Amino acid sequence: MDLQNHSLVSEFVLHGLCTSQHLQKFFFVFFSEIYVVTVLGNLIIVFTVISDPRLHSSPMYFLLGNLSFLDIWLASFATPKMIRDFLSDQKLISFRGCMAQIFFLHFVGGAEMVLLVTMAYDRYVAICKPLHYMTVMSRRTCMGLVLVSWVIGFVHSISQVAFTVNLPYCGPNEVDSFFCDLPLVIKLACLDTYVLGILMISDSGLLSMSCFLLLLISYTVILITVRQHAAGGVSKALSTCSAHIMVVTLFFGPCIFIYVWPFSRFSVDKLLSVFYTIFTPLLNPLIYTLRNKEMKISMKKLRNRHVTFH
Repeated sequence: MDLQNHSLVSEFVLHGLCTSQHLQKFFFVFFSEIYVVTVLGNLIIVFTVISDPRLHSSPMYFLLGNLSFLDIWLASFATPKMIRDFLSDQKLISFRGCMAQIFFLHFVGGAEMVLLVTMAYDRYVAICKPLHYMTVMSRRTCMGLVLVSWVIGFVHSISQVAFTVNLPYCGPNEVDSFFCDLPLVIKLACLDTYVLGILMISDSGLLSMSCFLLLLISYTVILITVRQHAAGGVSKALSTCSAHIMVVTLFFGPCIFIYVWPFSRFSVDKLLSVFYTIFTPLLNPLIYTLRNKEMKISMKKLRNRHVTFH
């Protein structure tokens, strides 16, 4: 596929988060620390799940390890360039680099949405059908569900990039964000993209809304089921699922806002983009590990093993 077919634009100018030199220096230090903590935190979860046979054989932790792996990519598709751009007067990105950012955002984002639905299904089976849990959520099933999430993310992303690449870009090349996002880039094309934009962005909005509704249904069924079969069941169910519900809210809220109402101009769009591309991958390991006794025990074992080895 020729990434510059029908296009006179070879690069795009990113506006970044702000224009203040003092703020940019502060953001450089702040987001550099956030990025390092995010990548290290998620890597620790991945290595902990892989190194502990008990966690690796558990469906819930197997899915959690995959979530952390996706979060590393979600935090890395645009953040390193954003950090570097804080020290640059001109924030430029090549045409190919811009298309790559769109591809990886929708690939990883789509896969993570489907994976979160899979994790909700895992909790549903564990709480509502505990006797059949290991049969239903077998290793083969878990691997199949993870593969499905990757395939859906890939197909979703390719459908977005295939149309975006072939649009003619011959005029404006300024993107009012710190990375190339679909609603902002297609507006720069030299033709009326309103209908095409609705179709393309509806794809993202539909995926976001459908996954979000499936998650709401799953957690509602869990709460109702536990309430009917256990004393104090609501508090127990909330305790079990609160981490998942928090992650779902933090991830899907900004996505739905941006992609369901993409043609409305809100100054908070940049803030929401920062939230779901940078802070959500940071909060995932914090939410899951700080509230999970088994994970904390396994991490201590891994640390002790590493210290003893040295």
